[in-house]
Amino acid sequence: MSDRLRKSKKKKLNIKRLIIAIFILLILGISLFELIKYPKNNIITKTYYISSTTNVVKLYKYNEEENKMTEDTDIYRGTKIKSQDKEKIVDDIKYIEITYNDQKYFIAKDNLTKDKDDVVKETEKYVRTSVTVYQNNEDYKIESFIKKGNKLEILDYDKIDNQGLVNMYKIKKDDITGWVYAKYLVDNEELAQANYNESGTYDIHKDRKYSRELYGGKASTLDYYPYEKVEFENNPLLKNAKSMYLNAGANVIGNIDKYLEIATSSGVNAIVVDLKDGALAYPMEIAKEYSQTAYNNAINSYDTYKNAIDKIKEAGIYVIGRIVVFNDSHYGKDHLEDCISSPVSSRLWPSGYSRGAWEYNVALAIQAIDDMGFNEIQFDYVRFPEDAYNMSQNSNTDFKNKYNEEKAETIQNFLYYATDQIHKKEVYLSVDVFGECSGTYVTSYGQYWPAISNIVDVISSMPYTDHFGRTTDTWTNAYQTVYNWAKGAAERQTEIPTPAVARTWITAYDTPYWNPTVTYGAEKISDQARALVDAGLTGGFMTWNSASNINKYNQIKSAFSKDYNKE
Repeated sequence: MSDRLRKSKKKKLNIKRLIIAIFILLILGISLFELIKYPKNNIITKTYYISSTTNVVKLYKYNEEENKMTEDTDIYRGTKIKSQDKEKIVDDIKYIEITYNDQKYFIAKDNLTKDKDDVVKETEKYVRTSVTVYQNNEDYKIESFIKKGNKLEILDYDKIDNQGLVNMYKIKKDDITGWVYAKYLVDNEELAQANYNESGTYDIHKDRKYSRELYGGKASTLDYYPYEKVEFENNPLLKNAKSMYLNAGANVIGNIDKYLEIATSSGVNAIVVDLKDGALAYPMEIAKEYSQTAYNNAINSYDTYKNAIDKIKEAGIYVIGRIVVFNDSHYGKDHLEDCISSPVSSRLWPSGYSRGAWEYNVALAIQAIDDMGFNEIQFDYVRFPEDAYNMSQNSNTDFKNKYNEEKAETIQNFLYYATDQIHKKEVYLSVDVFGECSGTYVTSYGQYWPAISNIVDVISSMPYTDHFGRTTDTWTNAYQTVYNWAKGAAERQTEIPTPAVARTWITAYDTPYWNPTVTYGAEKISDQARALVDAGLTGGFMTWNSASNINKYNQIKSAFSKDYNKE
């Protein structure tokens, strides 16, 4: 290439660069001119988040004549807003003008943050309802337990909802660090120590006791704060059940078609199926972590049990998985440290105080929900043994009471824990209680109807007509026996702010059980179902026949076809 050609190209390149430089300077000049001429149009709008120690924050309107801020509306913490940082100082408080819902408001500057993770500002809380402390904010693993009235240091939180409410806090109390549900905490000690007494709720319960000491606990130590009742969109709660019970025996699960033929032709709308009653219904993998003995002694294969549950669901029937909780010799054999030790009894009965037993049964429920798709989990034997009274009288009994709880107190605390965890799966929790619980006292084995019904979704008592003593015939007139019992149970339902659905077990075997002389056919089933409704318990019934005898179900099937709530 000639020198002349190179010089020509270089000259053209320099001209191009000069034109670009002039263009950039021109743009900068215009921008500078605009900034000088119209500075007010270049105020920067910033993004902030509402932050606070509470879920609701006040917004204000400014009265220029009086130099005064007036409360106008509320805003939830975590809300994203815009501001141009226009500031007002009133009574030594700095306020910032913000735009919210296309309107201008002022908010205290301390309630704004640029970091979305900093919207929760509280540093301490107090325990209003005794809390389970979790190892993490993801699962059911228990770290510890903290009782009502204690002060907690707040370290972190997991998330807030669209109303600015925290789901779980990470807390510290002495040497305990873990996660607790925020709904059980309040802002000060006075609120934490108070008892729920709206409409005289606490006054109803606080002085109740039996004529002698039963050692089950005091009604005054239990919690009666409303527990929000849920309704899952894709899993409606069954509120008027006509249910049959199936144990997990191979002859029952393996003949599911015969039971379904009865159920679908007679109006059965729910079936209770055992998941654990002594033995596991199928080998659940989570059992390996807690009880190898339980895993090794499962009754059915996974596929056999799954096939039965699938068929029940395909028939359009609400399916309830029953778990016997604390009466568990398999878990007891593997965890002697969790069992009650007493000269009164040699039974391997895991204590209601045992957090290991708590975890195990909730873990089973969660896996069963994932494996089988149950609509509801039913916990039975949520109590201390029948001979708890005699055990308590013996000073050598060790109930393994680590957290110094009363029996009824720990049963209620367990149900808070279990309900919270099972609800995360959008499944309901029901609990079986003895018929005695319809009385106005805490039982020796730790069951107190109002304290249980207030938390769970369904409460299922067992007023079997031949269980009211042997000296008086309470089984021939089934209607009257159940009606007399149900009047008390219906009254207990009115004594708490958020009662569960009362769905009751009824007698579906010939009575009395020790010497059957009265046949319980369809008429006796109908008598009991009608008595429940007449007394005010409209949640339906479940027929108890421990053998799941198919001949008995054939005998009583016409009783399922009636709508007792409309009679």
